[in-house]
Amino acid sequence: MLKRLLFNDRFILFIITLNAAVIFAQGFSPEPGIYFWLEFVDNLFTLVFIAEAAMKIRQWTARGYFGSAWNVFDFVLVVLAMPSLVVWMCRLDVSTFEFLLVLRIMRVFKFFRFIRFVPNIDHIFDGVGRAARASVLLVSVFFIFNFIISMVACFLFRDLAPEHFSNPLQSFYSMFKVFTIEGWFEIPDAIVEDTSPIPTFFIRLFFIIIFFFGGVIGLSIVNSIFVDSMVSDNNDALEKKVMELQHKIDLLLERSEQEKPQ
Repeated sequence: MLKRLLFNDRFILFIITLNAAVIFAQGFSPEPGIYFWLEFVDNLFTLVFIAEAAMKIRQWTARGYFGSAWNVFDFVLVVLAMPSLVVWMCRLDVSTFEFLLVLRIMRVFKFFRFIRFVPNIDHIFDGVGRAARASVLLVSVFFIFNFIISMVACFLFRDLAPEHFSNPLQSFYSMFKVFTIEGWFEIPDAIVEDTSPIPTFFIRLFFIIIFFFGGVIGLSIVNSIFVDSMVSDNNDALEKKVMELQHKIDLLLERSEQEKPQ
């Protein structure tokens, strides 16, 4: 009975959903008595996930189990959730050792097991992989362009706006915000706050040019390539169907020509 349950995806999805609800309830800092039972149920779910992984490894062997990328994904999430179980079972005082707080946070990673139950998730990941491979060259060029512009901006504006351009790393982040349309007007306004009208004009013109070519044109090209690569699989399937249909039409036309009376 236990084996059938642990090998049933619907049951595992149900357990994951309940576990998510329990972790969500724990975030409201309930009374100690209620929190104790929520924590108990949370760690009970972790034991269920450990039993699931152990039973599947025993049934399929380690090679068969880890041969699936989804099983590897599940196993990693189980391992990330185990520190919170150890903290609970050993009654460790995480308030004394702040670094142990990270161990308890690891339990939220169990949420990610929802991903494998998303319909057509493999198809989505394949599309993302194609899009990433198609965009890598353009993203590299975008990165180099951002790096060059950030160096120029660092030497031009580090005295006028040290909070944005005090060093190359800070300048790189500031220019990245301009490219992503996040700080496209706050950063120039901070630079020209105490400058005369003529330098103000050229400073704003500089950022307008950067914003236009980087934030508008550059990101638009990256997005278009990414989206086109993601849907290319659907286009390929459609083209294949069109070719098959064209082939059938050609055969029908050829047969009709042969059947015509001489």
